[in-house]
This record gives sequence, C-alpha cells and structure tokens, in this order.
Amino acid sequence: MSELKQRITDDMKSAMKAKDKDALKAIRMILGAIKQKEVDERIDLDDDQVLTVIQKMVKQRKDSISQFTAAGRTDLVAVEEAELVIINNYMPVQLSEDEIAIAVDRVIADSGASSMQDMGKLMGLLKAQLMGKADMGIVSSIIRSKFS
Repeated sequence: MSELKQRITDDMKSAMKAKDKDALKAIRMILGAIKQKEVDERIDLDDDQVLTVIQKMVKQRKDSISQFTAAGRTDLVAVEEAELVIINNYMPVQLSEDEIAIAVDRVIADSGASSMQDMGKLMGLLKAQLMGKADMGIVSSIIRSKFS
C-alpha cells in the first residue's frame, strides 16, 4: 500500500475514534475515489497516482465553491470549503508563483523553447516536476506571460 494511502487510512481510523463526522466523511470520500480508480484500472495506486486523485478532488471542490458562490448558496459553499480543508491536508506544500516562475524559466532554458508552439512540451516537462506542488492553471498562465 502506498505511504499516502496508508496515512489517509490511519487518519480515517483516528477520525472514527474521535467521532469527527466531518473529517470522517471527507476522508471516506478520498478513499472511495482512490478505490474507484484502483477498481477501474485494476491496479494498486502508488503515491503519485493517489496524489493525482486528490488533486482532482481539490479542483472539483474549487469549481463547486465558485459555482455555489455565484448562485448565492453559502450553505453549500461552507460544506465544500470544509471538505477542501481536509483534502488539502494530503497535498504537498504548494509553491508560490515566484517559485513556479523560476521553475518555468529553468525548463524553458533547458528545453530551448522559444514560442507558444512549445507550450505542450513545456507543460509535459513541468507537470512531471511540479506534480501536486503547483496548480497547473497557474503554470500555464505563467508560460503564456513569458511568450507574450
């Protein structure tokens, strides 16, 4: 079992013992998404794959929060934000925009990229480097700004 998945499972047991219903609900949701991915692909996920599942859940929560805010549903926004806090506990420390820009500059220099046509190649290289440490939307916008 991956180290991250084991940590999530241990946290679920702790939440059960502490009778923390909100944390337990969110952690079970994470484990359910991981299990679904494992069943669909008939594999045991490693830490990187578990992190990908968690990243997807974070993105879903952020999208939901923005949609619920636009619709004026503050009750649902509060639920999504509470889940997001718990889910973010399993994400690595996020890089600042300055740190992301430094990584982008380094990859541009190493790869010899010179225009927006190299965007796909750059995103592929950066995704491998920044997996879970940066929002790829921010990475994309920084690359765009470098070539405009």
